[in-house]
Amino acid sequence: MLENEKIKLRAVEPEDLEILYHWENNPNYWHAGELRVPYSKFALKQYILSARKNIYENKQLRFMIELKTLNVTVGTIDLFDFDVFNSRVSLGLLIDEPYRGKGLAEESVMLIEEFVFNYLKINQLYVQIAELNEASATLFAKLGFEKTCVLRDWISTENGFENVILYQKFRNSI
Repeated sequence: MLENEKIKLRAVEPEDLEILYHWENNPNYWHAGELRVPYSKFALKQYILSARKNIYENKQLRFMIELKTLNVTVGTIDLFDFDVFNSRVSLGLLIDEPYRGKGLAEESVMLIEEFVFNYLKINQLYVQIAELNEASATLFAKLGFEKTCVLRDWISTENGFENVILYQKFRNSI
């Protein structure tokens, strides 16, 4: 289990169905993902069952972020688009609104970096951040991710199209 004094990253459990259902069906969180439609409980149950497979089979892995002092799940951190041949994986992060601004995102990313670089021995961890998401850009820059690319008009928003910035961190840079 990945943990520090504040949080632990743990596997998805069947008991997480309700909170995942709430997060995946919250339109306020859809801007960060590629799908903008609700998930059924049936689909999420199937996802939870498939989460038992490892990252080499699924090409993705989700951890639940649990606040140890309160024993409450406060978010998720996902590894996806896992590419063993090119030794890279993408990172997605969600901290539920009531728990933002408390350093939990930073703590979660540092734990997942340790897992990716030291356990999986992957060379590159990367994130795609909407250009207007200053909080995420600040977080990843602070953690040593380098802004390397602008994907122009990459995501559709209610105000038109928005650029996405690619941030990368390499194993040999830590």
